[in-house]
Amino acid sequence: MTAPLIDALTEHHRLPRLGDDDLDAFLAGDADHLLFVAGDPAKYPEALDVAVILPELIRAFAGRFDAALIAPEAEQRVMERFGVSRFPALILLRGNDYLGAISRVRDWADYLAELERLLAAEPMRPPGLGIAVRVESMANASAVSGCG
Repeated sequence: MTAPLIDALTEHHRLPRLGDDDLDAFLAGDADHLLFVAGDPAKYPEALDVAVILPELIRAFAGRFDAALIAPEAEQRVMERFGVSRFPALILLRGNDYLGAISRVRDWADYLAELERLLAAEPMRPPGLGIAVRVESMANASAVSGCG
Protein backbone atom coordinates (compact mmCIF):
# COMPACT_ATOMS: atom_id res chain seq x y z
CA MET A 1 0.00 0.00 0.00
CA THR A 2 1.23 3.49 -0.74
CA ALA A 3 0.07 6.93 0.31
CA PRO A 4 -0.07 10.33 -1.41
CA LEU A 5 2.93 11.64 0.56
CA ILE A 6 5.02 8.66 -0.50
CA ASP A 7 3.77 8.80 -4.09
CA ALA A 8 4.76 12.50 -4.17
CA LEU A 9 8.40 11.44 -3.85
CA THR A 10 8.26 9.95 -7.32
CA GLU A 11 5.64 12.22 -8.87
CA HIS A 12 6.67 15.63 -7.51
CA HIS A 13 10.27 15.16 -6.34
CA ARG A 14 11.16 12.85 -9.24
CA LEU A 15 12.83 10.13 -7.14
CA PRO A 16 13.05 6.81 -8.94
CA ARG A 17 10.97 3.95 -7.52
CA LEU A 18 13.25 0.93 -7.62
CA GLY A 19 12.29 -2.70 -7.77
CA ASP A 20 14.39 -5.85 -7.89
CA ASP A 21 15.11 -5.42 -11.60
CA ASP A 22 16.63 -1.94 -11.47
CA LEU A 23 18.18 -1.62 -7.99
CA ASP A 24 21.61 -2.94 -8.94
CA ALA A 25 21.81 -0.67 -11.99
CA PHE A 26 20.97 2.32 -9.76
CA LEU A 27 23.72 1.31 -7.31
CA ALA A 28 26.37 0.82 -10.01
CA GLY A 29 29.47 2.98 -9.71
CA ASP A 30 30.83 4.55 -6.57
CA ALA A 31 28.38 7.39 -5.91
CA ASP A 32 26.57 7.65 -2.58
CA HIS A 33 22.92 6.58 -2.55
CA LEU A 34 20.14 7.00 -0.01
CA LEU A 35 17.36 4.41 -0.28
CA PHE A 36 14.01 5.01 1.39
CA VAL A 37 12.24 1.84 2.47
CA ALA A 38 8.86 3.04 3.70
CA GLY A 39 6.93 -0.09 4.58
CA ASP A 40 3.16 -0.07 4.65
CA PRO A 41 2.14 3.41 5.89
CA ALA A 42 -1.02 1.96 7.43
CA LYS A 43 1.18 -0.26 9.60
CA TYR A 44 4.12 2.17 9.93
CA PRO A 45 2.64 5.71 9.94
CA GLU A 46 6.12 7.14 10.63
CA ALA A 47 6.80 6.43 6.94
CA LEU A 48 4.68 9.48 6.11
CA ASP A 49 6.89 11.66 8.32
CA VAL A 50 10.02 10.35 6.64
CA ALA A 51 8.42 10.98 3.23
CA VAL A 52 8.14 14.66 4.21
CA ILE A 53 11.63 14.80 5.72
CA LEU A 54 13.44 13.07 2.84
CA PRO A 55 13.18 15.94 0.29
CA GLU A 56 14.51 18.29 2.97
CA LEU A 57 17.47 15.98 3.59
CA ILE A 58 18.15 15.86 -0.14
CA ARG A 59 18.24 19.68 -0.17
CA ALA A 60 20.40 19.87 2.96
CA PHE A 61 22.95 17.48 1.44
CA ALA A 62 22.64 18.79 -2.11
CA GLY A 63 24.80 16.81 -4.50
CA ARG A 64 26.23 14.48 -1.83
CA PHE A 65 24.00 11.52 -2.63
CA ASP A 66 21.23 10.51 -4.95
CA ALA A 67 18.03 9.13 -3.49
CA ALA A 68 15.42 6.58 -4.46
CA LEU A 69 12.27 5.02 -3.11
CA ILE A 70 12.16 1.24 -2.89
CA ALA A 71 9.03 -0.25 -4.47
CA PRO A 72 6.77 -2.09 -2.00
CA GLU A 73 7.30 -5.46 -3.67
CA ALA A 74 11.10 -5.16 -3.20
CA GLU A 75 11.15 -3.72 0.33
CA GLN A 76 11.56 -6.96 2.26
CA ARG A 77 14.43 -8.17 0.08
CA VAL A 78 16.22 -4.81 0.35
CA MET A 79 15.80 -4.81 4.13
CA GLU A 80 17.23 -8.33 4.34
CA ARG A 81 20.07 -7.57 1.91
CA PHE A 82 21.26 -4.64 4.00
CA GLY A 83 20.45 -6.03 7.45
CA VAL A 84 17.78 -3.49 8.36
CA SER A 85 14.94 -4.69 10.57
CA ARG A 86 12.69 -1.67 11.20
CA PHE A 87 10.45 0.35 8.91
CA PRO A 88 10.69 3.08 7.78
CA ALA A 89 14.38 3.11 6.99
CA LEU A 90 16.89 5.22 5.11
CA ILE A 91 19.82 3.10 3.90
CA LEU A 92 23.02 4.86 2.85
CA LEU A 93 25.31 3.13 0.37
CA ARG A 94 28.47 3.95 -1.52
CA GLY A 95 27.92 2.19 -4.78
CA ASN A 96 26.69 -1.19 -3.64
CA ASP A 97 28.59 -0.99 -0.33
CA TYR A 98 26.76 -0.45 2.94
CA LEU A 99 27.52 2.68 4.99
CA GLY A 100 24.67 2.49 7.48
CA ALA A 101 20.96 2.95 8.05
CA ILE A 102 18.62 5.18 10.00
CA SER A 103 15.39 3.53 11.08
CA ARG A 104 12.22 5.21 12.26
CA VAL A 105 11.71 8.96 12.64
CA ARG A 106 14.44 11.07 14.22
CA ASP A 107 14.90 14.69 15.18
CA TRP A 108 16.16 16.88 12.35
CA ALA A 109 19.53 17.45 14.06
CA ASP A 110 19.93 13.69 14.50
CA TYR A 111 19.34 13.11 10.79
CA LEU A 112 21.90 15.75 9.88
CA ALA A 113 24.54 14.44 12.28
CA GLU A 114 23.99 10.78 11.41
CA LEU A 115 24.02 11.33 7.65
CA GLU A 116 27.16 13.45 7.95
CA ARG A 117 28.80 10.67 9.98
CA LEU A 118 27.72 7.96 7.53
CA LEU A 119 28.89 9.94 4.49
CA ALA A 120 32.34 10.16 6.07
CA ALA A 121 32.39 6.47 7.05
CA GLU A 122 34.14 3.63 5.29
CA PRO A 123 31.88 0.93 3.87
CA MET A 124 31.21 -1.98 6.18
CA ARG A 125 29.45 -5.30 6.17
CA PRO A 126 25.69 -4.91 6.69
CA PRO A 127 24.55 -6.11 10.10
CA GLY A 128 22.92 -9.50 10.26
CA LEU A 129 19.26 -9.71 11.06
CA GLY A 130 19.89 -12.55 13.47
CA ILE A 131 18.61 -16.06 13.54
CA ALA A 132 16.01 -17.12 16.05
CA VAL A 133 17.36 -19.78 18.39
CA ARG A 134 15.03 -22.02 20.34
CA VAL A 135 16.20 -23.91 23.39
CA GLU A 136 13.89 -26.76 24.35
CA SER A 137 15.15 -27.30 27.88
CA MET A 138 17.75 -25.98 30.28
CA ALA A 139 19.64 -29.30 29.99
CA ASN A 140 19.97 -28.68 26.23
CA ALA A 141 20.90 -25.05 26.82
CA SER A 142 24.26 -25.88 28.40
CA ALA A 143 24.99 -28.49 25.74
CA VAL A 144 24.12 -26.10 22.91
CA SER A 145 25.98 -23.12 24.32
CA GLY A 146 29.05 -25.11 25.29
CA CYS A 147 28.65 -24.01 28.90
CA GLY A 148 28.33 -26.42 31.67
